[in-house]
Amino acid sequence: MDIKEIQSLIRFVAKSGASEVKLEMEDIKITIKTGSSDAGPETTFVQQIPMAQAPMQQAPVQAAQPAAEAASSGASSDAKKEDDSKYITIKSPIIGTFYRKPSPDKDAFVEVGSSIGKGDVLCVIEAMKLFNDIESEVSGKIVKILVDDSSPVEFDQPLFLVDPS
Repeated sequence: MDIKEIQSLIRFVAKSGASEVKLEMEDIKITIKTGSSDAGPETTFVQQIPMAQAPMQQAPVQAAQPAAEAASSGASSDAKKEDDSKYITIKSPIIGTFYRKPSPDKDAFVEVGSSIGKGDVLCVIEAMKLFNDIESEVSGKIVKILVDDSSPVEFDQPLFLVDPS
């Protein structure tokens, strides 16, 4: 099973509304659990079982924003939502590590204030040793970058705010 098939499975489960899906094959075991908005973030476990070794379980990726921070910013988040409503949010299509640059010695793909077009590469997300270019589906101007460089990201986590005007 390759990364594209896993990504497709995650998208399917997210859209289906199922709370938990388990898939076991000869060399891989996948459990995808989705929670409601008050139950916490979506969690995906992927366990690849080597043929000659005992199974090893990977720890789930932690949420980017701790619950304590979310609770304390409750009143101010309403004001932010009103401001941000005119912007388009570009979200992560996969789970992985977010990188703003193609390599450590290169410049970032985009900065706040950069004009982007449809198909422009905005960032790279590394998932299972594969580097995936994340392209813009809209044209506009980058208003805010919501994730720090080299940070873990979840599926459907907001990455950028874009002003389409």
